[in-house]
Amino acid sequence: MNKINWTKKAIKQLKGIDRTWQKKIVNKVSGLNSFPETPATKALTKHDYGYRLRVGNYRVLFDFYFNIVTVQEVKKRDERTY
Repeated sequence: MNKINWTKKAIKQLKGIDRTWQKKIVNKVSGLNSFPETPATKALTKHDYGYRLRVGNYRVLFDFYFNIVTVQEVKKRDERTY
């Protein structure tokens, strides 16, 4: 069981998203408590953050260290996301 932490930046970005997507994102992120067995995640290379989680057109960028998932950013998928 992993602990999930949100950065202030990620919370601020999440608040700027439509409420229906907010709920979907929070539900998917809560599934990261069983990471690395979580589907729709991918390890990133040459990026500031270690992993990403796909939620529709949104990407949740996070790090994972010693059973702690730290959500760093929540972004809409476009050419500048990665």
